[in-house]
Amino acid sequence: MDWQFIIETFFLTLKGVPTTLAIMVVAFVLSFLPALLLALARIHQVKGVTAFSMVYLAFVRATPPILLILFFYSLLPSVLNVFMQHIGSSVNVFEFNPIFYAFIVFGFFTTASLSEVFRSALMTVDKGQLEAGQAVGLSTFQTYRRIIFPQALVSALPNLCNLMINLVKGTSLVFVMTVQDITAIARVQAAYGYHYFEAYFVIFVVYLLLCGAIQGVFSLLQRRIFRQSIRSKRKEQAHVKRYPYSQKLSAASSFKRR
Repeated sequence: MDWQFIIETFFLTLKGVPTTLAIMVVAFVLSFLPALLLALARIHQVKGVTAFSMVYLAFVRATPPILLILFFYSLLPSVLNVFMQHIGSSVNVFEFNPIFYAFIVFGFFTTASLSEVFRSALMTVDKGQLEAGQAVGLSTFQTYRRIIFPQALVSALPNLCNLMINLVKGTSLVFVMTVQDITAIARVQAAYGYHYFEAYFVIFVVYLLLCGAIQGVFSLLQRRIFRQSIRSKRKEQAHVKRYPYSQKLSAASSFKRR
């Protein structure tokens, strides 16, 4: 193994890390609201939306990511170009940075996985929580925001961590869209001296460090939330022991005021 090549390529591929992280963050942001709405629609069995979400999930699961990337990358520019011509715009969509198409593609199939994460997390919360919130005068939105979502977040963190790691690993395919990410930079360096094994080793190390960092962040977040929940439960138990009857009245009145 050429260690000098490995070291040089390692520092060069680090220039592609911001691109990889940008795709991960933007794809997550774009898919957050649609995924949440799909999850709520499936839980409440909204007619039409439930059937659409099941077909959409089946389509994304059955289609290889590389095929979706190639399909959208070859189709989107042509569709946008027709749209621009229809509205009389002189913008040349073929000059857009390919990373914008990567945002759309990864946002598309991240929505499917994220909706399942949200749905499974929301289903861990007892259905009686919604009825209890409405019984004390909270609207459905207030009940979800103040009671259900905070509880579901704790259950969603492990699956959300796996989703983000898979999303980062999936960005290694954007080199086919000529996006200069980690994989693309390493492959270009490998072509100069045919050091493909060393280049792939560097790619492995960089993605290993990235995924390890993401897992570490989620682990710290889980510990912090767990500690806060333990503290709040202890305070609540101590207060209930001191004021068993008044605690029930104050809790009901506080929820009603909100």
